[in-house]
Amino acid sequence: MMTTNVDAVRSDVRRVLVATLAILLVPAVAMRFTHEVDWGAGDFLVGGALLAGTGLAYVLAKRRIAGRAGRLLVGGLLALGLLLAWAELAVGVFH
Repeated sequence: MMTTNVDAVRSDVRRVLVATLAILLVPAVAMRFTHEVDWGAGDFLVGGALLAGTGLAYVLAKRRIAGRAGRLLVGGLLALGLLLAWAELAVGVFH
């Protein structure tokens, strides 16, 4: 039974990492076709850390929160935090 739980966590972590890479492919491909997108290595590292960190935080929360409403609330708050941090880093919304 413990193996199943470990396998489920590994599967969730794998999904988060694959989704992070898929999302980061968007600006990587866009850079090939337009000069409007100009990301450096640091931008990809910070973006990857934000996306993966948020996803992994949700995986942890999902394991600890039993009710669906609680999971939705935590997921929404994590998504909001991610969007606010991304917007601040992108254009300095709060600056």
